[in-house]
Amino acid sequence: MAKKSSIERNNKRRKMSAQYSSRRARLKEIACDRSLPAEERFAARLKLAQLPRNSSPSRIRNRCEVTGRPRAFYRKLRMSRISLRDLASRGHIPGMVKSSW
Repeated sequence: MAKKSSIERNNKRRKMSAQYSSRRARLKEIACDRSLPAEERFAARLKLAQLPRNSSPSRIRNRCEVTGRPRAFYRKLRMSRISLRDLASRGHIPGMVKSSW
């Protein structure tokens, strides 16, 4: 089980990213638009840099929903390989059987 503080920090980043997503997208659009003057694009870049760092979606860490483990994460199932195997062995995931040969 991951530390509670790490999980909460990541949840805070998710909320902040969602909160600032429209503002960040608008500023990025202005900053990348070559038809606008350079001063206006530079001003947009400065405003983008003034946004909180945790509002960037690249700072969000994929974590297991069950245990909070940050590594060996399956995006489709939103859980780690260890939790997946444990739940499959218990029969909680329909159609999934642990292989044996």
